[in-house]
Amino acid sequence: MRAIRPFIAVFAIVLALSACAGGGAAQLAPVGQPADEFGYSTDGSGQPAASAAPGAAQGENDPGSNAIGARDDAKIIRTGTIELEVKDVPTALRTARDAIVGLGGYVGASNTSNFDDRPSAQITYRIPADRWEDALDILRTLNGQTSKVVTEQTEAVDVTGQVIDVEARIRNLRASETALQGIAAKATRISDVLEVEMRLTDVRGQIEQLTAQLEDLNDRAGYATLTAYFGTPVLAVETASKDWQPATTVDEAAASLISILQGVASAGIWFLIVWLPILLVLGLITAVGVWLGRRLGLRRPRSGTLPPPPPLPGESAATGG
Repeated sequence: MRAIRPFIAVFAIVLALSACAGGGAAQLAPVGQPADEFGYSTDGSGQPAASAAPGAAQGENDPGSNAIGARDDAKIIRTGTIELEVKDVPTALRTARDAIVGLGGYVGASNTSNFDDRPSAQITYRIPADRWEDALDILRTLNGQTSKVVTEQTEAVDVTGQVIDVEARIRNLRASETALQGIAAKATRISDVLEVEMRLTDVRGQIEQLTAQLEDLNDRAGYATLTAYFGTPVLAVETASKDWQPATTVDEAAASLISILQGVASAGIWFLIVWLPILLVLGLITAVGVWLGRRLGLRRPRSGTLPPPPPLPGESAATGG
C-alpha cells in the first residue's frame, strides 16, 4: 500500500501543528470531510456538522460565539495568605478547621511549633472557589478568637484562555488519533503499521500530558489555596521581663568570681613553684659574691670622703713665728 505513506506524512504534519496550536477552540475536521472558514467540519453543504461545534444551538450562525457560550464561568485561580493574632492557637485551629470543612474545603498542609512557650501554626486550606470570600470572613473573626489581622494578601489569575487552549489541543490530538487508527486498520505492510503505531504512541503521550495539565488547571481553579498563620500577641511586659533573668545573672557573676580566684591561685602556684626558687638562687649567688669581695679586699672607697687640701705657704710661715 504505497498510497499509505503520503497519508502518514500528512498526519505527521498535522501532529506538529496540533502540538504547537495556540488558543484556538475549533475542532479539526475528520479526514475526507471538508471544513468551513472557521475550522468546523461540515457535511459537504457548507453547514456545520452536528458534532463539529459542541454546545452550538440550532439556528445560530456565529461559531465563535457558540464556542464561548459553551463555557460556564471563567476559570480563575485564587491564592492568598493571612496572618492572624489569636487568643488561643489550638482553639483557633479547631474553629478554623470546622468552618473550612463546613464550606466544603479541607486542610491541604499544616505546620505547628511551640517556641518559648508561644505556640504558632501555618495551615494551608483548599477552599471551593465560590466560597472564597466566606472563608476570609470566617478567619477574620473565628467566633471571637481572632484578636488582630496582621496581614492579608490575595491574588487572582484568570486561566480561562489556558483551559480553552489545552482543551482544543486535546480535541485536535484525539481527531488525529482516530484518523491514524483508521490508517493503521488499512495498512498491510509491516513497515507502514510500525510507523503508524509510532505516531499513535506519540499522539497518545501528548494527550496524556495535556489531560494532566487540564486536570491541574481545573483543580486549582475549582479550589482556591489560602495559607493562614496563627500566633499569639506578644505582650510588652513579657518582652521586658524575658531579657532579665536573675538566676542567669547570679550564675554569670559566680562564674566570673571563680574565674578571678582561679587566676590568683594560678599566679600563686607559679610564684611558689617557678619564681621563688629562681629568686632564692639569685639571692644566694649575690650574697656569695659580696662575701668574696670583702674577703679579697675589693672594697670601694666611700664616695663622700675627700683627702685634705695641702697648706698654703703663708699659713705655714705665720704658724712658725
